[in-house]
Amino acid sequence: MSSSEPPGATQRWRLDLAYDGRDFHGFALQPGTVTVAGELAAALAVTLRLSQPPTLVGAGRTDAGVHAFGQVVHVDLEVPLFGDERGPEADRLARSLNGLLAGRVRVLSARVVGDDFHARYCATWRAYRYLVLETPTPTLDLTNAWSWAVAGPLDVAAMNRAGAAALGVHDFRSFCRRPDGSPRDQPLPRDVHELTWERLSDTWTLAPDASTAVRLSIRAASFCHNMVRCLTSTMVAVGQGRLGVDVIAERLETPQRHGLPAPAPAAGLALVAIGYPERFERP
Repeated sequence: MSSSEPPGATQRWRLDLAYDGRDFHGFALQPGTVTVAGELAAALAVTLRLSQPPTLVGAGRTDAGVHAFGQVVHVDLEVPLFGDERGPEADRLARSLNGLLAGRVRVLSARVVGDDFHARYCATWRAYRYLVLETPTPTLDLTNAWSWAVAGPLDVAAMNRAGAAALGVHDFRSFCRRPDGSPRDQPLPRDVHELTWERLSDTWTLAPDASTAVRLSIRAASFCHNMVRCLTSTMVAVGQGRLGVDVIAERLETPQRHGLPAPAPAAGLALVAIGYPERFERP
């Protein structure tokens, strides 16, 4: 520690993460269950020889089984991290954490940021993708780990027409699981910036037949609980001809979940990126 740093001084670190959500009960810390935040905090405590795991703040709370390729967290750690001068601290921290986490969680990058950075409150948008596998036969368990197999063919154009109604600011009560204790008539406004479906050009060679995949890309300032999965299952029903293309517009205008399909499975969903103002990004 330099003479300019008082005892107990801390630095704020930003960690960018990817993880396979299959074995986790979501991102957020939950006592008695295995979560991404819990595993990462425990690995930090071991790596830095801390008396207790540090507090992590994530940009979003992914559900159980949901994957991530671009989760962002911040954590305040005492300086210096290590009691010696063996190489850059950021590289050493990432390598040590990745060794302990053994591929279940991957630290993509680690760097010191200013105290004004907050992983959750400074984020301006979150982007997710959902993979749907069109198949006439049951799929391998392996494909069920990263996609949702449904009976096709899907009318992707109709799915895009239905989804266009969700763009902009709306009350998404019809497509969210309400927070415990909140009034049923309380709106759940969210601002959706982008929502598009596209058919992927390559077939999935891991599938046991000629299955093809369609991908939802959706970006919003924030999402309420189960929002992407509820929208996905509704749009898939439109693509299959089981619901009309106006169903999302109608349920945004008159909020109710009655008659809508259950949320799509968690395994097809992944958090792909978090957006921040330019001053918080690398030069």
